Amino acid sequence: MPARAARAAGSGSPGQRPGQRGAPAGAVRLDARGLTRLTYNQMVVDNPSQPAASQQALDDLFHALADATRRDILRRSVAGELSVSKLAEAYPMSFAAVQKHVAVLERAGLVTKQRRGREQLVRTDLEAVRRARQALDHLEAVWRGRVERMSELLPGPRSGERPRGGDRR
Repeated sequence: MPARAARAAGSGSPGQRPGQRGAPAGAVRLDARGLTRLTYNQMVVDNPSQPAASQQALDDLFHALADATRRDILRRSVAGELSVSKLAEAYPMSFAAVQKHVAVLERAGLVTKQRRGREQLVRTDLEAVRRARQALDHLEAVWRGRVERMSELLPGPRSGERPRGGDRR
């Protein structure tokens, strides 16, 4: 059975043998220059030390921060309460689009909205911004530790050898 038909039949992903479960160890491909490249699939593992609700809150938080318009709305509303209509004047998009951006920020807990008369006032929740910073600091510490461990495991350059990958002139 061809690989495409096997995948369509649900036997797994490309590079797997029939009946094999899980991700393949690696896939061999040729690049544009005809050189062989070996690509390994990476497994994503949930962090069991964090409850699922906490992980979802972080996902929502970083999803909200992933958009430049939402980050700008956050910056503008740090200084004080701004109405959604006042915010909408600053962007080349419809009022409804700005409202949706504010709603994403509100769901993530980054801003609060308060109705005052006919206006909805938006204010940044600084504690949520601090939580985002703490999450980034934690990730930085984890990755710095991993890089340090890799540096300890990898041999340094031999005497007389130039390091690879630097400036090649």
